[in-house]
Amino acid sequence: MCDELLSPVVRDTEVTRAARRRSTNKKVFFPSSPCEVSGASTTPARPQLLNRTPGSLLKHSFTPLIKRHPDVSAILSTGGKSPRYSQTPARLGNLSTNLDDSDWTNTLYLSPQQSGLVDSSFTEDVTMSAVMLKEDDPGEAASFSMFPEFLQSYLRHSSSAIFDLIEEYETICEEQVGMLKKIVTRATPGQQKFSQTASMLWLLQQEMVTWRLLTSLYRDRIQSALEDDVMIDAAAPSESEKVIVENLFQRDSLVRQSQIVVDWLETIAKDEIGDFSDNIEFYAKSVYWENTLHTLKQRRTPSHAGFSRPLVTELDPDAPVRQKLPLADLDREDDIRMLKYLFTLIRAGMTEEAQRLCKRCGQAWRAATLEGWKLYHDPNISGGVELQPVEGNPHRCVWKTCCWRMAEDEQFNRYERAIYAALSGNLKQLLPVCDSWEDTVWAYFRVLVDTLVEQEICSSGTALHQLEELPREYLEANWTLERVFEELKATEKKRVLEETKEHYHVIQKFVILGDLDGLMEEFSDWLSHGKPALPSHLLRFMTHLILFFRSLGMQIKEEISVDILKTYIQVLVNKKHTDLIAFYVSHLPADMAIAQYSEFLECVTETDQRKHCLELAKEAGLDVAAVTKTVVENIRKRDADDFSHHDLALDSGTSEEDLRKIDVIDWLVFDPSQRAEALKQSNAIMRKFLGSKKHEAAKEVFAKIPEDSMREIYKQWEAQGMDIPLPAEDQNAIREHLCIRAYLEAHEAFNEWFKHMNSPPQKPTLSSQAKFTETVAHEMKEKEYELDCRNWKGRLEALTDDVRDRIYNVLLFVDGGWMVDVREDAEADPERSHQMTLLRRLCLPMMAFLLHSVLHSTEQHQECLRLADIVSSEQQKLYQVFSKEELRKFLRKLRESSLLLLDKDLDPLGYEIQS
Repeated sequence: MCDELLSPVVRDTEVTRAARRRSTNKKVFFPSSPCEVSGASTTPARPQLLNRTPGSLLKHSFTPLIKRHPDVSAILSTGGKSPRYSQTPARLGNLSTNLDDSDWTNTLYLSPQQSGLVDSSFTEDVTMSAVMLKEDDPGEAASFSMFPEFLQSYLRHSSSAIFDLIEEYETICEEQVGMLKKIVTRATPGQQKFSQTASMLWLLQQEMVTWRLLTSLYRDRIQSALEDDVMIDAAAPSESEKVIVENLFQRDSLVRQSQIVVDWLETIAKDEIGDFSDNIEFYAKSVYWENTLHTLKQRRTPSHAGFSRPLVTELDPDAPVRQKLPLADLDREDDIRMLKYLFTLIRAGMTEEAQRLCKRCGQAWRAATLEGWKLYHDPNISGGVELQPVEGNPHRCVWKTCCWRMAEDEQFNRYERAIYAALSGNLKQLLPVCDSWEDTVWAYFRVLVDTLVEQEICSSGTALHQLEELPREYLEANWTLERVFEELKATEKKRVLEETKEHYHVIQKFVILGDLDGLMEEFSDWLSHGKPALPSHLLRFMTHLILFFRSLGMQIKEEISVDILKTYIQVLVNKKHTDLIAFYVSHLPADMAIAQYSEFLECVTETDQRKHCLELAKEAGLDVAAVTKTVVENIRKRDADDFSHHDLALDSGTSEEDLRKIDVIDWLVFDPSQRAEALKQSNAIMRKFLGSKKHEAAKEVFAKIPEDSMREIYKQWEAQGMDIPLPAEDQNAIREHLCIRAYLEAHEAFNEWFKHMNSPPQKPTLSSQAKFTETVAHEMKEKEYELDCRNWKGRLEALTDDVRDRIYNVLLFVDGGWMVDVREDAEADPERSHQMTLLRRLCLPMMAFLLHSVLHSTEQHQECLRLADIVSSEQQKLYQVFSKEELRKFLRKLRESSLLLLDKDLDPLGYEIQS
């Protein structure tokens, strides 16, 4: 009766890291009652039945087994679990824990908090109460570290088995859930902080168990897929129910994976059973129904008098039903509490603990009723030297029929009926006590497995007793995974229907069904609705789930995967997880990755942070050159304004958007190999600035380009071993850069000349009533004035010569003229060509007018007339860039210069008149 109750699906490869910490061999028992056998011991943990290497599934480095031999001795038990599901709840009321020798190794590696050996409440109070509870959202603040932790785990396991990674995800969630539980206990109920933290706790609990489900199911599915092509020996006919069911689990993935779902749901209940046990009250009794017994004894005494309510007169287990009389109130209340707790234990897969509780409470007979599920197996049929004990219940069919009848009998308590309904597969009587989504799904899948097993035993023709007395719809039920969830939608329980729509329950449903297309469509619907926004941790889960499926090589809808990644990347941007973004961007298609990371970099302004982001992009395998180019192009193309016509008005001011364009060039100067691109992009920005008369902004852009850039471009080209000239695009960019430099230098020279021209020395004045001392001082000031005038004129002449030369550098730019490409074999760029043509029309006439203004103001009228020769020259063809109005204006200015020459007795061209 106290034998270990094991799961029919035994896959040691499914042991999660969390379960290992809790240990398979950890036993939970109740203190022995007088009726228990002294010195009884538990059955040792079973040996490994499947020799698999879980860490190598994706490497295909194992040899598939010809035949698997799952242990199904506990096929109908709720207590049997694979080692993965044999953890002990954190607390279980008045239960105690017994560790056998094999558990000490695992115990040594438990953290102090897990082992309970160290009371860290003081540290937790300081860190959580003083820090987390002061946050507006303690749950969000406490779980903030999960984003980098998940990425670190992924990178740490990038070269190892994928299931080790999923187990670590579960561990991270488990640790976070433990922390949030402590925060919730310290928060004030009713406050918004409390509800927010509780919501976060529920969300992460669901994520934790979902990773657990993924690990177990997909490990089995991958192993099954790898063994599909391996010949499996046909099972020989057997009289053993155990062997028949073992063969069923060996070949039938439906029943095997359904049992995995049952095991998974029972671990969830087992994790929560401690909370239930804190509230349940039951009493250890060496005497069965002691209050009823005491009352009956009192009634037999001569001194008893007064009204006596009807009670049972016999105290055998069947008495209340047979006599249809009640027990004493206290005994009835104790029974109700105990039966509810018994069902909770059955629901958590802890049948052995349920039996111990029965014996502890003086109901050893009830413990025996929980034992009849065991499959019959006689190892002596096949012969052997030694006689071996027979396993299981040879009359299991009779036992099951009785359980079914008890479940149908309305005289029994609803939880007592549910207990036997679970053991007999009676879904109708099991569902009324299943109030949550997990409970209801557990009921369906438990009945599904039970039905499939019974159908297999019956169809084998070796059943010791047929189950004629069970309903035909049970024996002939055609259960499928899809049918389970269709039935779930038809439930009348409002809570279950609402929980069916919860995000994680939807995910769990599709994972169980193996319907990845349906899951992706559901993800798409969530993303398309947009409001309310999906929780950030749910998006993190969805993203890593996508990466998990990709790692397994599964085909999933690429478009939806990309939408999920992009949404999660935006969450990371909003939460300022700068170090994480590059990795997730690298999983997008190449073009989209460049666009996405470029969009993020537009908001990064600090130089050190920019360098760091580019290093992360390089580590993630992104095309850094394309990314930085895209960043610059995105910002510089944001302004769609066309060029405006120049006049002699003041320069336009520099706006905030202009400053962004100036600053963005920094992205291209970090890497010397991008100097050519830096020139091209800076030229494009400066063209726009010059076209808008934003000369100061253009100068700032020009200053961003390192002085050695042209030399560096040639150096990079030569380093590639190229003997041919530079590419036409690069050579034209260098020439354009020089054109812009010549123009900016000419403009700066004119500004300096203009400033000096308009700030001559001021001649001192003397009052008509000045005294002698004032007159002497005035004479000294006049001498200083004369000296200042000479210096001013000398400086003016120098500035005039400088500005004239620099403007001539623009007007007479070598090799075809200013803003004209030398190489015509470059790739066509209509926008650039158009802008350069416009700049010639805008800037060159203005340069001619400025030069005329300089020469006219300094009375170099003959030099002014030389401009006519330059503008009309067929070599430069500057007249082509003048509009008709500009030419008329230019001729009027030349006429003014000629008139002034005539006033000086010179001819209109400035030459002396020959007499």
